Amino acid sequence: MTIRITTLVENTAGRVRVLAEWGLCMLVETDDCVILSDAGASEAAARNAQVLDVSLIGVNVVVFSHGHFDHTGGLPALLPLMQKPVDIVAHHRIWDHKYAYHPGKRGCGHDVDSDYEYIGIPYERQEAEKLGARFVLGSEPVWLSDTVVTSGEVTMQTEYEDIDSKLMIMEKGEYRPDDLPDDQSIFIKTEKGLVAVLGCAHRGLINHLLRGQELIGSERVHAIVGGTHLMTASQDRIAKTIRQLRQMDVQVIAASHCTGLLAACALERELGESFVFNNAGTCLTF
Repeated sequence: MTIRITTLVENTAGRVRVLAEWGLCMLVETDDCVILSDAGASEAAARNAQVLDVSLIGVNVVVFSHGHFDHTGGLPALLPLMQKPVDIVAHHRIWDHKYAYHPGKRGCGHDVDSDYEYIGIPYERQEAEKLGARFVLGSEPVWLSDTVVTSGEVTMQTEYEDIDSKLMIMEKGEYRPDDLPDDQSIFIKTEKGLVAVLGCAHRGLINHLLRGQELIGSERVHAIVGGTHLMTASQDRIAKTIRQLRQMDVQVIAASHCTGLLAACALERELGESFVFNNAGTCLTF
């Protein structure tokens, strides 16, 4: 099997004329399935696809890793490039009213009257459906082909991974912590082991990999591509994560987006040539 993953947008750009933005969108091509993993925050992913001469006509399905704007906002600009109706596979909780709590940051790019910033999907479902989106919502894994499956809900298994406490949802007029049941990823079964394509891994990088091992039936984790949400992690959590990655004998970790520079430096220092800084314009082949 050959897997080709092209990062259409990410926080940083690695090529001339390619835009960067806070968000993530990756085109995943396997022998039997073409998937768009997330959509970035704006029209940047669509623009970059054209700059990189990447066609989206062959996309079979779009997978939303979760319902934050930086992974879903670019869908209206991407759908016309697919030139046909496309299924959007996601958890039904992507439509929660999602917020980030920024205490004491009033006036610093946020609503001056609130410590809460809306970070949910920035359009109505009907708007996307008019452009050809067909939402397929549920909490269970979805097999996209014989070798590709979504995680469905990811169980919290490790004792050291937790969800960012500043992520909230609004319910019945009140803010409460978002436990992000909609957080999911994509797993690909290969001869060399599991290839994991992550959005943000809000529920923990290792928790996602453990879920992938369960679904794929392989203890070997060959490669990890995408966001690992270690940017707010403690040094202890980063160290324990790296220790587990070594135990899993991970050969490639192509980190993006919410990994954070401190965690990325630690991963590169400890894992050496296995680490790749995966930015907009990067194309990886497995």
